[in-house]
Amino acid sequence: MKILLYFEGMKFISKSGIGKALSHQKAALTYEGIEFTLDPGDDFDLAHINTIGPGSLALIRKCRRLGKKVVIHAHSTEEDFRNSFLFSNQLAPLFKKRLIKVYSKADRIITPTPYSKRLIESYGLQPPVHAISNGIDLKQFTYSEEKIRQFRTYFGLRPDEKVILSVGLFFERKGLLDFIEVARRLPEVRFIWFGHVPLYSVPRSIRSIVTQEHPDNVLFPGYITGPVLEGAYCGADAFFFPSKEETEGIVVLEALASYQQVILRDIPVFDPWLKDHVNCYKGKTVDDFVRLVQAAAEHRLPDLREAGRKTAEQRSLPLVGRQLRQVYEAALHDESEKEQFE
Repeated sequence: MKILLYFEGMKFISKSGIGKALSHQKAALTYEGIEFTLDPGDDFDLAHINTIGPGSLALIRKCRRLGKKVVIHAHSTEEDFRNSFLFSNQLAPLFKKRLIKVYSKADRIITPTPYSKRLIESYGLQPPVHAISNGIDLKQFTYSEEKIRQFRTYFGLRPDEKVILSVGLFFERKGLLDFIEVARRLPEVRFIWFGHVPLYSVPRSIRSIVTQEHPDNVLFPGYITGPVLEGAYCGADAFFFPSKEETEGIVVLEALASYQQVILRDIPVFDPWLKDHVNCYKGKTVDDFVRLVQAAAEHRLPDLREAGRKTAEQRSLPLVGRQLRQVYEAALHDESEKEQFE
């Protein structure tokens, strides 16, 4: 069995969660001993398509001509498209039609969580939908004193300085406005938001916040990877992710794997795998977040880091590889059954 992993426009999505999904899929298949290629011109048995652009549709048509099976990874929904780029809300209905057009052409659909599975199924699609986590590299994201030192040195943080971390694109959907308001109410704490998106692509209100209209205790260092980010995950006093809509949230898995206290907005995507006061803390309002973040910064919250790490371990890349194999084999078996009755 040889799999084509297809990601259209990697240059434009490399700094997003979908971009991370490529490296995760490659690693997961390697752990499982599944041969794969990234070149649509190679020979392959099944195409695992991760994007919805014209190149993806052209590849699907090619697969149909060649009699090859297609698995489509539903990373996006109409719901998580809203409140992101300029005009995203106005374009959301058209975006949903595009999703339905592409997803309906799959033999099997993969999406990261039970929540996103329910959303995709609500679109009235016929292909079976499987919930498989994007996964987490447990070797890369773990506790490291050396990475913590690099993180604190990079930002020139005092030994006693309290730090709250978030990671994500500059979208209103990601909870950026609440993040800023919490920081405004807790001026004694340093807040750092890692991530980047071209500012011309987001509403003016978001551009203004990122460039100038934020409190002095907030930093936007941009897109940073490697030891500095990994050290931030395990060296901050909490990971605060007030996102309003996700299909999974790979950055949440990274924080959990790094033995970090995690504070989330109480939204459906985190049920049932993330439980309040069990492996994370959840809030619904700015007041909730202020209370939780302040308590985390002062180390007054019960320590849930071990439970969070165990949750991440249940989404390890070797496990994801085994689950992907099951879906691939099911799709190929569908073809075998069809041939038996012809």
